[in-house]
Amino acid sequence: MLQTLYITGAGVSAESGIPTFRGEDGFWTIGSANYTPQEMATRAMYKSQPAEFLKWYYHRFVTYRNHGPNQVHQWLSDKNVITQNIDGLDGKAGNNHFIAIHGRVDQVTPFHTQGEPTECFTAPWDEVDESRLAESLLALFKIARRGPEKGVSLKPYVLLFDEYYTDLYRISEAQSRMYAADRIVFMGTSFSVNITQMALEIARHKAIPIEVVDPNPAHLLYKQVSYHRMTAREYIASLPTS
Repeated sequence: MLQTLYITGAGVSAESGIPTFRGEDGFWTIGSANYTPQEMATRAMYKSQPAEFLKWYYHRFVTYRNHGPNQVHQWLSDKNVITQNIDGLDGKAGNNHFIAIHGRVDQVTPFHTQGEPTECFTAPWDEVDESRLAESLLALFKIARRGPEKGVSLKPYVLLFDEYYTDLYRISEAQSRMYAADRIVFMGTSFSVNITQMALEIARHKAIPIEVVDPNPAHLLYKQVSYHRMTAREYIASLPTS
């Protein structure tokens, strides 16, 4: 029996009403008043301007925290999944074994040095007082005037642009799943992040056939690739039922 690994991106969550990242209305086209998304979503911004950082995450991501999974998430619920999405919708759909390789916006960690062991727990977004947004966020995330304090302050459990994959994000397990796969299916991803490039290199090294599901798929320099120019929902509808 084939060991299929599904690597999913923002296109899978689009039908749940969550904007993609690089489309016309995507998150990465939207900055703050003074900063680009690539500047906002960084550890450096969290440390130097935590109120701006937290407000940006609150407006761009947390407002979608109560959206539910769609039929693609339901279909993937018993599959071997690594997702780039931080929305946690695979878990809401009942997949207890998916890897959220970029973290989950519904969780936080204590502020820590990367690579150190730490824990994750539920984020306090529901307690935010929007009438005094900055002050409320700083208080809930335990950030004083001098800035975040390691071991005390809270940080969203999300991988930032100036951070790297660690086992907090289950990178070793993700790589093991890639090497063990007989087939890799990329769904709704633009191949613009490191995890998709890592999977592609492993596929090339092990001659693993891959499939790309996307209405406008990125062209890959690899012979063993099949393209499905459709949405993830259209793809699962096209598959034979067992």
